[in-house]
Amino acid sequence: MNIRSLTRGDGVVIGAAVVLFIASFLNFYTFSGYGTEVGHSAWENLGTGLGTYMGAVIGAVLIVVNRCLPQPRKVAGLDLATVGTAFAVLAAWTLLWTLIDLDGVDAGAGLVLGFIAALVLGGAAVATPLVPALQAPLLPAPKPAAPQPYGAQPPGGYGYPGAQPQQPYGAQPQPGQPYGQPQPQAAQTAPAPQPAAEDFSPFWFAVPVARPLFAEDGSPAPIAELAPGTWYLAVEQRGAALVAQTQDGRRGVLQDTSGIQRG
Repeated sequence: MNIRSLTRGDGVVIGAAVVLFIASFLNFYTFSGYGTEVGHSAWENLGTGLGTYMGAVIGAVLIVVNRCLPQPRKVAGLDLATVGTAFAVLAAWTLLWTLIDLDGVDAGAGLVLGFIAALVLGGAAVATPLVPALQAPLLPAPKPAAPQPYGAQPPGGYGYPGAQPQQPYGAQPQPGQPYGQPQPQAAQTAPAPQPAAEDFSPFWFAVPVARPLFAEDGSPAPIAELAPGTWYLAVEQRGAALVAQTQDGRRGVLQDTSGIQRG
């Protein structure tokens, strides 16, 4: 599960579910009689406490869990987020008519606050796929440290362009020659330098939406899915596509690179 895939809309859903859970313990309704005022919470009636309040809370859990999973899950052919949204809307609808049809009792703080929370929860669940502002990531993506170019060595070490060339393995230094200096014969027979390949420095990137990662051999079936809010390492460029490496070490081709965020 990847909590960085949560959106601002999911944050509203979580906050509304917490308020709804608290409201279930407040007075659902109150009535006055004989000079006293008596109140009962929603848990005095399990149909209200479990069926309405906790039904909406469970709906919020389904919405959030479905967002965190790499692939959307379905139950009986229905998406978990769709089921959760239906629970939230049904709770708001039930509490609305309970407010309208109070018979001889007064609405308590639990009923009023619960209706508002259920209304916000259902509204956020429905509006998140439609409103771009609610689709923004809830948690900011971490900024990784600048990666060292793929395969590069520290300055002065083996393979560094400025390092002094070493003698061939097993060769003996000539008299009067400083140790480690190349022999004239080795310098004369050194191969000509090859033309440098096209410069490419690996970089970290994140995708704006979930995108498939295909195998490097060109297979049509994806080998993984890149999730938004997670940083991946681009190790090679192939035209407009990138060869990306996932956090578990798998490599594949990202064909759609539009809108990616570089680290």
